[in-house]
Amino acid sequence: MAYATLFFYMKKFIQACLEANKELKNYIDTELTKEDLEYGGTIGYGGDNSLNIDLKAEQIFIDHLLPFGDIYSEERGLIKSNSTLKIKNSTFIIDPLDGSDNFLSDLKYYGTSVALQIDGITKLGVVYNLVNGTYIAKDMDGKIYTNKREVTNSKIGIFERAYKFPEICQKFYDKNIKYRSPGAVALSLADARNYNFVLFGGSMRTFDLEASLYINSDLYIYKSDKFLLLCKNIQIFEKIKNIL
Repeated sequence: MAYATLFFYMKKFIQACLEANKELKNYIDTELTKEDLEYGGTIGYGGDNSLNIDLKAEQIFIDHLLPFGDIYSEERGLIKSNSTLKIKNSTFIIDPLDGSDNFLSDLKYYGTSVALQIDGITKLGVVYNLVNGTYIAKDMDGKIYTNKREVTNSKIGIFERAYKFPEICQKFYDKNIKYRSPGAVALSLADARNYNFVLFGGSMRTFDLEASLYINSDLYIYKSDKFLLLCKNIQIFEKIKNIL
């Protein structure tokens, strides 16, 4: 596809993502049922037991995004598009409810993640906070779209799944490194430029990572088989990396 045509579609992709998120947020805020909070008896493609709200959220994204390309979802895996509007070799990689355990526990930190890949290369990332309606997106030209306030004086980092790494927690304590572990990986990674650092430990799934890594590709990034570290400051980056 010609660059100009693809660039034109970028705004449509972002708008479709935002409309899907607004529909999902409205459903959660005004129509959520007791049955939505129950497990549907199926194991999602990402390996987790799916809540009914996970499947509801996935369907909303399918309705909005499938006309433009295939969908690779944490719940159902690959969903092929037969639309005449489909962009050739395009796939949306989605986590329709990032932070499902938070959602189930009424901990107000959960959202969604969408990355668009064309020929296997990420061209778009959109991460949306379903609690407060804030989002951050990055298009194929590197332009950032967001309604979030800029944070320039953060006092903390984020360490997702800190509970799995008590030895790292002890080292952070010894060095007086402050952090939180809020429990929604895509949301935390997407906001990496607003924190001193974001560290994620454990098994890594493409649904959690693709959009946020694309959005923050200009930051310092370290990735191993166990850890993923994003940081905007080279001194802090090296300090955390050396601890790992």
